[in-house]
Amino acid sequence: MQHDDTLAPATLAAQGLGATPMPHRDIVPPIHLATTFERAEDGSLPGGRIYARDASPAYDPAEALLCKLEGGAEAALFASGMAAASAVLLALKPGARIVAPHDMYWSLRNWMIGFAANWQIGLDFYADSAELAALLQHPADLVWVETPANPTWEITDIARATDLAHAAGAHLVVDSTVPTPVFTRPLALGADVVMHSATKYLNGHSDVVAGVLVTRTEDDFWARIKTARAAGGAVLGPFEAWLLNRGLRTLFPRVRTAATSALRIAQHFEHHPGLVTVLYPGLPAHPGHDIACRQMEGGFGAMLSLRVKGGEAAARQVAGAARIFRRATSLGSVESLIEHRGPIEGPGTRCPLDLLRISVGIEDTADLITDLEQALQAAAPAPTL
Repeated sequence: MQHDDTLAPATLAAQGLGATPMPHRDIVPPIHLATTFERAEDGSLPGGRIYARDASPAYDPAEALLCKLEGGAEAALFASGMAAASAVLLALKPGARIVAPHDMYWSLRNWMIGFAANWQIGLDFYADSAELAALLQHPADLVWVETPANPTWEITDIARATDLAHAAGAHLVVDSTVPTPVFTRPLALGADVVMHSATKYLNGHSDVVAGVLVTRTEDDFWARIKTARAAGGAVLGPFEAWLLNRGLRTLFPRVRTAATSALRIAQHFEHHPGLVTVLYPGLPAHPGHDIACRQMEGGFGAMLSLRVKGGEAAARQVAGAARIFRRATSLGSVESLIEHRGPIEGPGTRCPLDLLRISVGIEDTADLITDLEQALQAAAPAPTL
């Protein structure tokens, strides 16, 4: 079955591309712990490996599967999503210019600002497609896209952004952590590199920190990214790589189940009297819904945000009253999480302080709706007599 293009991606993921390593034909791949590899007597490398930091057989199964799912030429695992994103920035040349969204993963946005200032890299932020087009009237080297964008879930048209980026001479990199290849394949829409915090949906069990990049072509930019990984040493341990590969086998049923539940939750609370609004691209009222329908196939992801009437204090009360939703940072695992996001990001955040970020897991949907209902009721002001 290995690399059979007639099979659905869900089948390829469930069977790990169908690989059965010799000589034992293991259904579950073994863990490769070796850090160094023996040369032949003539100094050659018959095994094709020198040192695990450059290329470990522990990475092969997950990299091969992710490359296949994303439709790329090559994939590279990293020690975290931040390490993967950092390698992209470190691959830029002196004097480069980055164009990135105002609303994106907060830690990366802050790191990007510091990196640009320290290394004399140009950095401009865009709020929407019109601003992106205006900024790309001038040459650029890297355009960063995150869609849906954390934590307000704006949608960027990847194909349109690709055309603009390439016309400006830039590579387009898409953070596709939230939709995963289950719902969006940015490389097929023209992107040059797709990035995932594999800590989230790809692993899916809150027990691995990892990142991955997949490239559409093995060009000079990709070579510099690979050099940044090897030289910087931001590599994944073999056990973590094995756990990630195990998590990938259930990627499709996990993500589809969670996204189906997220849509039902968003629809249920869309007009709730205790909320200002529900932010979810699967709702027709969402400003990016039409674009999401074009580039997200089969679902809209499992992330949504609720803006609570009563402001910051009310949002904090709702989060505190949750019983099934766990109050924790991160997203994309089997358990549902709720987070009062603005205070977590701290000073300078663009996140509305009445916003609760929700990662929907695979619990029973009715239980999750009941929990949010009781939490909103617990935080509702007492009626005046």
